[in-house]
Amino acid sequence: MAGRIPRDFIDQLLARVDIVDLIDARVKLKKSGKNHSACCPFHNEKSPSFTVSQDKQFYHCFGCGAHGNALDFVMEYDRLEFVDAIEDLAAMMGMEIPREQGSHRSNAAQAPKLTSHYELMDWAAKFFQLQLRKHPSRQAVIDYIKQRGLDGDTVKRFGIGFAPDGWDNLQSQHKHNPSGLATLTECGMLIAKEGGGRSYDRFRDRLMFPIRDRRGRVVAFGGRVLGDGTPKYLNSPETPIFHKGRELYGLYELKQHQRNPQRILVVEGYMDVVALAQHGIPYAVASLGTSTTSDQMQLLLRTSSQIICCYDGDNAGREAAWRAMETALPHLRDGVQLKFMFLPDGEDPDSLVRQQGQQAFEALVDDATPLSDYLFTTMLKQADLSSQEGKSKLATNMVPLLNQIPEGLLKESLFSQLERSLGWGARSLRTQSTPAVSQPKGVQGRGTPVRRAIALLQQHPQLGYQLPAQEELAHLELAGLPLLREMLELCRPEPLTTGQLMERFRGRPEYGALSKLLGWKLEIEDESLFEQEFTDCLLWLNQRFFEQMSEQLQRKARDGSITTEELRQLQEMNLLLQGLKGSRKASD
Repeated sequence: MAGRIPRDFIDQLLARVDIVDLIDARVKLKKSGKNHSACCPFHNEKSPSFTVSQDKQFYHCFGCGAHGNALDFVMEYDRLEFVDAIEDLAAMMGMEIPREQGSHRSNAAQAPKLTSHYELMDWAAKFFQLQLRKHPSRQAVIDYIKQRGLDGDTVKRFGIGFAPDGWDNLQSQHKHNPSGLATLTECGMLIAKEGGGRSYDRFRDRLMFPIRDRRGRVVAFGGRVLGDGTPKYLNSPETPIFHKGRELYGLYELKQHQRNPQRILVVEGYMDVVALAQHGIPYAVASLGTSTTSDQMQLLLRTSSQIICCYDGDNAGREAAWRAMETALPHLRDGVQLKFMFLPDGEDPDSLVRQQGQQAFEALVDDATPLSDYLFTTMLKQADLSSQEGKSKLATNMVPLLNQIPEGLLKESLFSQLERSLGWGARSLRTQSTPAVSQPKGVQGRGTPVRRAIALLQQHPQLGYQLPAQEELAHLELAGLPLLREMLELCRPEPLTTGQLMERFRGRPEYGALSKLLGWKLEIEDESLFEQEFTDCLLWLNQRFFEQMSEQLQRKARDGSITTEELRQLQEMNLLLQGLKGSRKASD
């Protein structure tokens, strides 16, 4: 297993990445004074509360509290684990990731614990592919594949394999490897019998479709029965590396073919994706047998500007389309298109494209129903606009749906369309139906000097750069002081950004408290006063130390136990205190 990623490398990576460029490539930013702003990509809002600071290399949303450095943004926006985010950013910057040798790993920057899971799933995929070429029963499987119209290149492109009949074909390959068997069980490839009995293969006598994550790693499988058995499709369960609501079958293969696809067709089955690709339609993905989730919809809308959801034309298909539309509404934005395509009864994309061919099928895709038409056609069927009661019912049903859409031209146009249908004022509808939402405010007031010093140093780490060691603070016992001392030690040797400083506390208990302080309004209008404010905080802490020492020596003087040397120290303490109080008064 790879070793720990050095802390110095993470600092270098964060220094190389410009967080403004990184975020602007995904969320269009506008210059706002020294910072950049946008509507937050992590929650719905009407006015921008998402701020990105180039100086601090940090982002913060005053609406939902989302915050972090470049690594945090990639982790949250692209839904990656910590090490995966490092690898993505490093690849973007053309940097090679070094690995430290040895077993010691930090909590934050350790190599992924699930390496063996990915390795074994990749091995399983190759095992199934080998069975398709070598197993005695392979000819029946090959005949089935040919019957479905798939050629060798398509089978190879999607890594399709064969799980032979039998209870332990996969398991027997690791019979002398207990840890491997345990990992395969965690990955859902083996099923453990109740009562501690011997485990057995989950997939048997099935055509196997490996499911890859956005990095191309095999995380799960879908198995299609070759005969008349049930279930027709058997999918991997949820595992430490597979969450079906976050993945899309075929997305990795699509991105390998088209880095920036102009459109994506969302279908229901593995075979639909593969058959469409075989017939020259490589932009289809499948939602893994579930209703399209919020995570999947966000991933789709980040990947392409046009999403076409394809469903059966029966009631079940139309209900699924409506659920997908409701899921998509909060994530729509200007410039993206969501469309709906309904197939003839009894047909699926696999059968239809084989019957009619690429050109006829793509003509159906071109004629897909836009969101606005689908939404209004569906809703108008349920309303009687010949009466005011019917119009009121339409408004009552539609306005909450439209209010889920982020502010922009799309939302405006849909409200205008509703206005034309009703003959009412759309803006009055919006005003009456949209509850006022108060945004959480940052922490107000000056706070304690310790807390204020931490907030100042956190938001402006250069205040601590080359600052003389504050040795007196080591003898004080105040809440938060150990954290302040550590932050001072981190900032002293080298100039850090807020993003780099916060990275040092990732995974530690203090991270939560520091995160909350990011929203604290320091209420200092002139930036030239930050240094003076920080100095005042340190002066107060030094004064507190000398007062504490003076009190201890005065107690000794009162009971007669003070020594000559301590008496001299007391006199020096009093002089220092007078000087500190004078310095603080002068700065007030």
